[in-house]
Amino acid sequence: MLKYIFSLSFLVISFLGKAQDSTKVYPQRYGLRVGVDLHRLSKSFYDKDYKGLEIVGDYRLTRKFYIAGELGNEDKTVDDDRFNFTTKGTYFKVGFDYNAFENWLDMENMIYAGMRFGVSSFSHTLNSYKIYDPTNYYGENIVSSGEEFNGLNASWLEVVGGLKAELFNNVYLGVSVRLNYLLSNKEPENFGNLFIPGFNRTYDGKFGAGFNYTLSYFIPIYKKK
Repeated sequence: MLKYIFSLSFLVISFLGKAQDSTKVYPQRYGLRVGVDLHRLSKSFYDKDYKGLEIVGDYRLTRKFYIAGELGNEDKTVDDDRFNFTTKGTYFKVGFDYNAFENWLDMENMIYAGMRFGVSSFSHTLNSYKIYDPTNYYGENIVSSGEEFNGLNASWLEVVGGLKAELFNNVYLGVSVRLNYLLSNKEPENFGNLFIPGFNRTYDGKFGAGFNYTLSYFIPIYKKK
């Protein structure tokens, strides 16, 4: 009886070994993906009141997790009901993305969620503002200013969701949406930070929102099973 048990065990072990050999494990590519935000780049050409550029990137740490970030600058003129101002500044965001998409073979497509910590340094120039004037037929006068507010900064947290799909070999098109929450906001006296580079408008208090469309290129560095 013992002899038959050993024989059966040997057959089972041999079968499992062959089954594992027949299951081919494809190595995953790891590397750096860098690109540009097409939305900000294109807007700089058709909107005379805006100039901006954002460089995006991510680096694959594990099968699911990526280090990700954005670096950019914005120059935007806002023509509000009461005043006209120009904001100029740079920003940097860093965080992570988690890829929930199960790729086939050596593909690196993504359906992801993530977080960022963002910081921005910027300045405002008050171009003009309106004041009430009872002697004016329209009830107000436009006053040219040119006053500058320098040395401003802000920081925030950002929740990100998006996707990236391979168009051609190593070339990816992506889109993401972002919900922001201000952590700090250094404002000048008698003037609010109504626009923060990298964060967007702040008319709704501490919350903001944004999006980007990206075109990026993947640089493979190594493979790992």
